[in-house]
Amino acid sequence: MSMHQIGQDGLETWNRDLRATCGHFETELAFNRALFIGQVSNYFRGGLSLANLRTNAGCIKRHSPNPDHDDDQDCLLVSQRSGYSRITQNGLSIQLAPGELLLMDSVGSLEISPFGLIEHAVLSLSRQDVSRKLGGETRTFGKISSRKACGRMLHVLMDQLCKDTPDGEGAAGEGEALQNAFVSLLSSALEQGTGSDDDGVALQGSHLRSYVQKVIDESLSQPGLSPVGLANRLNISVRHLYRLFEEQDDSVCRYIQRARLKRSADDLTNPFLRDESITSIAYKWGFTDSAHFSRSFKKQFELSPKEFRASRLQVGQGVA
Repeated sequence: MSMHQIGQDGLETWNRDLRATCGHFETELAFNRALFIGQVSNYFRGGLSLANLRTNAGCIKRHSPNPDHDDDQDCLLVSQRSGYSRITQNGLSIQLAPGELLLMDSVGSLEISPFGLIEHAVLSLSRQDVSRKLGGETRTFGKISSRKACGRMLHVLMDQLCKDTPDGEGAAGEGEALQNAFVSLLSSALEQGTGSDDDGVALQGSHLRSYVQKVIDESLSQPGLSPVGLANRLNISVRHLYRLFEEQDDSVCRYIQRARLKRSADDLTNPFLRDESITSIAYKWGFTDSAHFSRSFKKQFELSPKEFRASRLQVGQGVA
């Protein structure tokens, strides 16, 4: 089976499983289908239904209104298990880092923008119960505070559910009690003012450059990785992005190229990849022109990719 066919089958399976679990979403790829990762698994823990989503899609969208596809029965409590993402619903955007929680509605426009590979755990809660507890449907989207006692309790409950051994559907009484506990804690746990302004402030701290570098490092295989695309993903201006690197006498484009060359060099000297062509390694890490890759590589390492690979592999064999 060709890589294209594998990618095509993987995308179709992902779309089918995602829609069965979370509703009618459309997936936009960040790069070609052969590199796409999309996995959905469903299980029961403590009598509650959870889903685990793992993907490196460029964007996952749900358009609104869409009465033919909208499921108005659930609200979704999302735990960012790994990676970084931005979730936008009804004009409000929230950044999620590993360990953070977010409540979102099963109705209304929604966009999930992964920054590289992410993993989400998703717990379904009764939308009717959540809306009644929160005093109306307008508050069914927001980040769960880690500073408030109720928010910390929700984090503990969600983490425990994710770590527990999967069970069957028989624990109905336990599941109902847990659902009531989650819903009861929500009203005091939601952060106030969940718009993009709050997230912009959160991203202005001293860790922003490291955060940006992590996003870049997780996205190197995307040929279209660019300052404009990064700024849009991070919800900051392009000028702000440039300044982050200029403060260290660097540039975002130079950082991207150095990181790609470093990953390429690592693969070239990996004895398990000795049969993989230099061109395929270059393409794997986001280069789209083999001649440009060779020139850039020689400028960085003072050897052509072929010479670099031969010299390093020979040294490794000599040591062995």
